[in-house]
Amino acid sequence: MGQCMKTGKRIQAVLVILALVQIFAAVCGKTGFFGRNGGEKNEPAKETAGEASYDPGQLYAQSAVLMDADSGRVLYGKEEEKIRPMASTTKIMTCILALENMEESQVAEVSERAARQPKVRLGVKNKEKYYIKDLLYALMLESYNDSAVAIAEAIGGSVPGFAEMMNEKAKGLGCEDTHFVTPNGLDGEDEGGVHATTAADLARIMRYCITESPKKEEFLEITRTKSYSFSDADKRRNFSCNNHNAFLGMMEGALTGKTGFTADAGYCYVGALRRDERTFIVALLACGWPNNKSYKWKDTRKLMEYALENYEYRNVWQELPEQEVSVKGGVDPDNGYLLDCRVSAGLKKGEVSELKVLLRKDEAVTAEKKIEKSLNAPVKKGKTVGEFFYMLNGEKIADYDIVTLEDIEKRDAEWCVDKILRRICL
Repeated sequence: MGQCMKTGKRIQAVLVILALVQIFAAVCGKTGFFGRNGGEKNEPAKETAGEASYDPGQLYAQSAVLMDADSGRVLYGKEEEKIRPMASTTKIMTCILALENMEESQVAEVSERAARQPKVRLGVKNKEKYYIKDLLYALMLESYNDSAVAIAEAIGGSVPGFAEMMNEKAKGLGCEDTHFVTPNGLDGEDEGGVHATTAADLARIMRYCITESPKKEEFLEITRTKSYSFSDADKRRNFSCNNHNAFLGMMEGALTGKTGFTADAGYCYVGALRRDERTFIVALLACGWPNNKSYKWKDTRKLMEYALENYEYRNVWQELPEQEVSVKGGVDPDNGYLLDCRVSAGLKKGEVSELKVLLRKDEAVTAEKKIEKSLNAPVKKGKTVGEFFYMLNGEKIADYDIVTLEDIEKRDAEWCVDKILRRICL
């Protein structure tokens, strides 16, 4: 009996000690002695830190896009599909359409509508004549609203006619959420809707201007010019324009860009940078209102630096081993007596052996294939029987045809008779 009482007291003592240890650990955990979570150090997990390094951080713009200009892939987006007014960034579309449709040395005659456009303006007068190419410099360097209308009327016959051309071009570029009403970006509305776009669509239009348009070099020449002087076609008035795109002097490799502002749109910007073999586009909408004019430059720099630090080209090409596809009723080229016939298949001879993709450091491309399980004889060399493709983040980024590499005859009565006759003759 006494022994049991001693054992019970020992157990009670052990339980009390354990309870005190737990209380002490809890108190120390709260005070940080063992760390906030009871660990040795109070620091974020490694994977959390890794993810954070692939985020450009907080932006001022309500809508933003960082795009790879070569592929058109959106590398980063913030409300990139939200439809918003885009102010004078509109003028990149006005400029590229004019370059693609104007005649050499074409002249625009100023209408009353063009002459009464609000500031910012060149100050053209009704009935004056100007070379369209000169007006394009006034449009892109100084963002003159009257120049935009004069250009639109000369190219499209009228502002609505030119807006129709703008919308047709936008649709052709895949800009499904863009609607143009004015050539200068001033707020407007017609039966088709309000003058607006998305950051993603605006980046797509800039991509076309600098990489796809047959007039891309002329576009870059105009938008990179620091200053330009000209006169009206009758040599009565002289004008000078200066480039107000501050981004051109902010970063090495700055390529082009266009600013914009209206009371509804806020400050907007679309610009491009090319460094080494990489070309990036940034599009910003609603990036602050007065007195926050510098926000667009801060966001542009932040996104461009993020792109330069985290994205690089890598060759992701993988060799496709030669495939074999079963051929029903076929004749084996090496042994006509075999009933199990197969045809060799692979990529076309001379197919590229390099696929360079702009990738973030943590991104990976996978190679996959789809190929027919069987074919019916006869089979001609070069017949497409499948595809070899590359996937990135669930999207196909490149694909190549898998084709047969040889002819396969059909085993039919005619073939059998021919073989018998050949053996008899031999």
